[in-house]
Amino acid sequence: MATASHPRRKVVSLKSSARKAPATRKGKQVKPDDTIEVTLRIRRKKSVDAALKELEKTGKTYTRQEYQQTFGLQDKDVEKVKEFAAAAGLSVNQVSYSRRSMMVKGTAENISKAFGVTLNYYTEEGCTFHARAGLIKIPASLQGIVTGVFGLDTRPQATPKLRYHTKKRGKKASPASFYPNELANIYNFPKADGSGQTIAILEFGGGHTLKDLQHYFTALKLPVPVVKSVSVGSGHNSPGGSDDDEVMLDIEVAGAVAPKATIVMYYAPNSTKGFIDAITQAVHDDVNKPTVISISWGGPESIWTDQAKTNFNEVCKAAALLGVSICIASGDAGSDDGVGDGKAHVDFPSSSPYVIACGGTKLTVNNKTVADEVVWHEASDSATGGGVSEFFTLPDYQKGIGVPVSVNSKYKGRGVPDLSAVADPQTGYNVYIKGKDAIIGGTSAVAPLVAGLIARINQLKKTSVGYIHPKIYKATAAFRDITTGNNITTTTGKGYAAATGWDGCTGLGVADGKKLMDIL
Repeated sequence: MATASHPRRKVVSLKSSARKAPATRKGKQVKPDDTIEVTLRIRRKKSVDAALKELEKTGKTYTRQEYQQTFGLQDKDVEKVKEFAAAAGLSVNQVSYSRRSMMVKGTAENISKAFGVTLNYYTEEGCTFHARAGLIKIPASLQGIVTGVFGLDTRPQATPKLRYHTKKRGKKASPASFYPNELANIYNFPKADGSGQTIAILEFGGGHTLKDLQHYFTALKLPVPVVKSVSVGSGHNSPGGSDDDEVMLDIEVAGAVAPKATIVMYYAPNSTKGFIDAITQAVHDDVNKPTVISISWGGPESIWTDQAKTNFNEVCKAAALLGVSICIASGDAGSDDGVGDGKAHVDFPSSSPYVIACGGTKLTVNNKTVADEVVWHEASDSATGGGVSEFFTLPDYQKGIGVPVSVNSKYKGRGVPDLSAVADPQTGYNVYIKGKDAIIGGTSAVAPLVAGLIARINQLKKTSVGYIHPKIYKATAAFRDITTGNNITTTTGKGYAAATGWDGCTGLGVADGKKLMDIL
């Protein structure tokens, strides 16, 4: 199969698109007549920088329609991409002005020629995918217009950030484990049920079953929440595998905290394209209109291409301007995030400066009140993620709060997490999956817990609090500081320790729900 760029047009390398080949053994080249769809991310018609500064000063947000009209695609850019696609023998399947995305489809041969790549099959842990290495090429005429190309590489990109109680299945609630609605009381969440709110949950595998949800919420004497499914690309609600545990954990935690909120599940393939497509669809969904998004999946910041991190972060900026809060798990493998290369790593997408990065604690309760709470560090490879980004610079809202430089490179990066809650699986969250009781922990549980809190606050405030960072970093009294423990793994010997004020294990600490509502 030919892979050279089209000889009659000048091409340039797409900035920040370089990728290494998968470590697993390379297979055959993708068949020339296989069909491949890619997502092209296109520049905005206008920068959002001034709007973000105004948001921080005055709280000004946009409706989805206003955002599209002000910051969406330009017709002239769309036409240039369509011309390129036609010349390359590709079809344009979808154009979204608000998502700034164009879906382009064609044969593997034409796709490879159009973007100057060689695509090969790989198999890893029973999953077959196609992947590339090196830089993506685009026509010089599209330089500065196309900001990212996703779908040429479909390798699995992320893992769910959950950890199991020592006994995974059939485990009844232990005296030390928690129901999510019980934690809402322990953490002093304001009294509300999420009425009128929509919580979006992004999943990259697995599925949910109504039967198990009915059993769980009926046992808790709570309303069974309305749960909708949205298919993103080839993703769909597909229960039956191990990823069901993450899906059910997310729904049951968010639903138990905000049982009258509508929960919309966005099921997408586990790839960079799946992530980009899912977050853009959720943020710009003008039908379901979520006000808070929960994501419990991620991977070490170092395994994502720079174009993926940049484009995902740009969508999070859009969410901030739309008044949508995004809660993301910060990881569950301590300071090295499971990389094992002797360096500290933070998890992405929790390292985006525009998301609420959720860390983990170990909680001890006596008579339904907090007796003690420390950093969750159960074992070397079972501990809260956190630290300092090597990609995103230190945001203004974190300046002056003591975020250290990276222990690897002295880089002054975004500090992770922002806040924390119990994640220790040895206490864990009581859930019901595949007809059995289970206890699960990990920062996967913290993201939907915080999303449920945001839904309650939005309900009571009668508005969406959205991008909360500038406010919470000026009102740290809303958090109970965690000062004991660390997330340093034995594989690296580097990491971060709890301290007075913000730290790279638990962030600002554990939010008092009512105090948080007051400052927002």
